[in-house]
Amino acid sequence: MSVREATFIGFGNPVDPRPGELEAWAYHPEAVPLSAMPRDWDLLISGDVLGPTLFELAMDRQCPARRFAQHCMYIYAADGVRQNATSQRKRRLKKFIERAEEVGDEPMQIWAHNCRVLMTRQELFDHHDWMEGGLVRNPRRIGLFNRR
Repeated sequence: MSVREATFIGFGNPVDPRPGELEAWAYHPEAVPLSAMPRDWDLLISGDVLGPTLFELAMDRQCPARRFAQHCMYIYAADGVRQNATSQRKRRLKKFIERAEEVGDEPMQIWAHNCRVLMTRQELFDHHDWMEGGLVRNPRRIGLFNRR
């Protein structure tokens, strides 16, 4: 039985879900609505442990929680381009970007483009766009030559 076919039975610890729990929830998000999750849940889960799971969910066109996963990948990327980000985070982010450019659909190619722009011009970081879902709700390519 695949995760998609399994019924989501809940999180052992919603503040620190396991990758399998997050994946099972993503295919059955109606089981626990986002409004019932802990405050700032998106920020809590957008780290290195769940990064690969979130990336796979964001890449899956059939995932019901795909937009949420894409939002989390914007958070992951914003944290990954900081000067004091770990080298592991920076390497993993680059691999995600390359994969999204190679096999991602338009939303993930836009994400990859925006990540590359932010890597080059960190002053273009906008909290609303990157941390609050603005670039998922209003998808667009950030211009490398935007003025700030």
